[in-house]
Amino acid sequence: MKLRELDKCSLCARNCFVDRNNGVKGYCGFDSRIFVARAALHMWEEPVISGERGSGTVFFSGCSLKCVYCQNHRIAIGSVGKEVSIERLGELFLMLMEKGAHNINLVTPTHYVPQICEALKLAKKNGLNIPVVYNTASYENEHTIEMLDGLVDIYLADMKYHDSSISRRYSAAADYFGIAAKAVAKMYGQVGLPEFDESGMMKRGLIVRHLVLPGCTEDSKKVIKYLFEAYGNNIFYSIMNQYTPLEHVAGYPEINRKITDEEYDEVVDYAIELGVENGFIQEGDTAKESFIPEFDMEGL
Repeated sequence: MKLRELDKCSLCARNCFVDRNNGVKGYCGFDSRIFVARAALHMWEEPVISGERGSGTVFFSGCSLKCVYCQNHRIAIGSVGKEVSIERLGELFLMLMEKGAHNINLVTPTHYVPQICEALKLAKKNGLNIPVVYNTASYENEHTIEMLDGLVDIYLADMKYHDSSISRRYSAAADYFGIAAKAVAKMYGQVGLPEFDESGMMKRGLIVRHLVLPGCTEDSKKVIKYLFEAYGNNIFYSIMNQYTPLEHVAGYPEINRKITDEEYDEVVDYAIELGVENGFIQEGDTAKESFIPEFDMEGL
């Protein structure tokens, strides 16, 4: 299926404007074909997403941001993945629902949004009736989020940086904050206040994640302050300590370590002082490679 949005692709803020329909690859590393690295139940998301049965995660290959420290580095650079059709993608969604997934969780989906929309429409026609989670780095254009209106129930969005010098160094995206702020605002406009079912699982709403990086506590505070001033407790916050220094950050010595307990506590305490009530924090040693899924094409 040829999708016009891929003729001059501007789904993400890289704005490559390449013709992915004719086999040209953008910054994300992919043309119009869909590649998936894993489709399986996943227990390691926020409690209101994973629950007891797991979130039905679909990990897409490629990425429009490619942070230097990415824990999913192998799929971000496109070295792992199996090609699937739009029809097969819709079938994967239904398969995950049949396995008991609380929701369908689209991980790193930005560069596949037109194809995902078609797959979701097919799956919904065939009985998909659980919430759809859009799990994103938030580096996408507003019109991309607009395409998802009515198809996505929960946005699980990153707000990675505030300072452009930090986003430039680690994600080659000096404009990250401005782009992400607009994208998150568009997400909130679609889903509004959080809603939960009788078992406490989220049915609708916005969760914004922030991963605390080594030496970047002041930037983390700026991110949380911005979000709280913009949304208060109408959204959920997820402050993460799971930064894992993998071998590909050796060239960035300042982040080639785990964050300290003191760094993480400083950010969490700041959020509490601001008035954040709807939040998730991580306790214990979550910065382990064992928390990174095996991208072995499970479920494909």
